[in-house]
Amino acid sequence: MIDGKLSCNMFYQDDDCIVILDKYPIDHGHSLIITKKPYEKITDMDTNEVAKLFSKIPKIANAIIMATNADAFSIAQNNGKAAKQIIPHVHIHIIPRYVTTGTLWTKRKITNDNELSELSKKIKNYF
Repeated sequence: MIDGKLSCNMFYQDDDCIVILDKYPIDHGHSLIITKKPYEKITDMDTNEVAKLFSKIPKIANAIIMATNADAFSIAQNNGKAAKQIIPHVHIHIIPRYVTTGTLWTKRKITNDNELSELSKKIKNYF
């Protein structure tokens, strides 16, 4: 995805990261901030890189909230198999939350590519 060889619904990128919609979202607008450098765990990064990565959350979360009309959002970042890190590459989950749907952590939805593509375009409008 980072080098463009795998398809994804990317709506933001800069020198350090890309941001995409999760293909199997926990809720509508669930997105991933993915580092461009290939770190497996956040503990592999130096403190300044971690701070820079997390400093992007407000801007990205605000765009997602505006595009989805979410009421709130959750942030998650897993490190290692025991923490349920499925992809061994550092990424931060931003999960929009809605009063009407409650807060689920384990149930994921199957979203079709057209829905993801349309939402990705909508979020891009808020940058």
